[in-house]
Amino acid sequence: MTRFLDVPATYRLVADIGVPRFLDELAQIIRADYLRWSEFDKSPRVACHSRHGVIELMPVADAELFAFKYVNGHPINAERGMQTVMAFGALASVDTGYPLFLSELTLTTALRTAATSALAAKALARPDSRRMALIGNGAQSEFQAIAFHTLVGIDELRVFDVDNRATDKLIRNLAAWPQLRIVRATSVAQAVRGADIVTTVTADKAYATIITPDMIEPGMHLNAVGGDCPGKTELHADVLNMSRVIVEYEPQTRIEGEIQQLAADSPVIELWRVLRGEIAGRENAEQVTVFDSVGFALEDYSALRYLHELARTHKVGIEVALIPPAADPKDLFGELALAAIERAGADQVLASV
Repeated sequence: MTRFLDVPATYRLVADIGVPRFLDELAQIIRADYLRWSEFDKSPRVACHSRHGVIELMPVADAELFAFKYVNGHPINAERGMQTVMAFGALASVDTGYPLFLSELTLTTALRTAATSALAAKALARPDSRRMALIGNGAQSEFQAIAFHTLVGIDELRVFDVDNRATDKLIRNLAAWPQLRIVRATSVAQAVRGADIVTTVTADKAYATIITPDMIEPGMHLNAVGGDCPGKTELHADVLNMSRVIVEYEPQTRIEGEIQQLAADSPVIELWRVLRGEIAGRENAEQVTVFDSVGFALEDYSALRYLHELARTHKVGIEVALIPPAADPKDLFGELALAAIERAGADQVLASV
């Protein structure tokens, strides 16, 4: 049997644990998995692009567990009253190939993205960073805000979105965090001015220059979360050229990240090397750092592993039969025939009533 965790069950589970604790524990698990980077079988995600969006599969495995995520990105869905990003995923035994866990990952992706952003910022941003600009106030913005407030120490948030309703929603949802001061900006430039950290989490599938070189101040850390497919960027190429750039998995980021704008041999550093202490994330207080994050399958592996353990511990979710019974593994048709006989018997019973 495979444990299945749907959206309502996941919401209850996260609510019971609390978002700050969930983010903290998930960030610790993601870090632990990045520290054993060499143990994973990795590849860039497989993507099918269309006019209005992209559908992707993200696989990764170690010696014990295989994980994958199905995820889309359709910015036009907002106009249709639908989620722009939706995901689900599975965890399976490498030894048998049997699926152990099937889960929603839409909410969980927002949580793991925020946890990864905070994890990277703790390694890359100046330790005294307290002010963050949050550009793009859509579905992931609250998670980013809470993660940076509780895990990094941000106490002032400067927010901007071209959609005023999105900013209204963000401010309303963060009212439960009075210790986080929120400043509403009238432009990207105003939001960024004086910020220690700049997080961009926009959704348009287009080359964009949301952050330009004239906005950059010494010592800034940029958390570029929104760029996640070929033909989509948020930072001007010169911002990258003047910065120390850290990525999750270079072969994937070259295709989908901000660095798709740069030459194939432009220098970047993979996050796992910083977390393991092999390379410094920040060399000095004046240096500008960029976390060019596109989301990597290892983070979903960590999230699925964490969710699976929580679901078992808290007895949340249901058991579903995804695999046929194996009384005789060579007789798959026989099981079908038995089901047909049982169905015929049930019909006869109903007919006799």
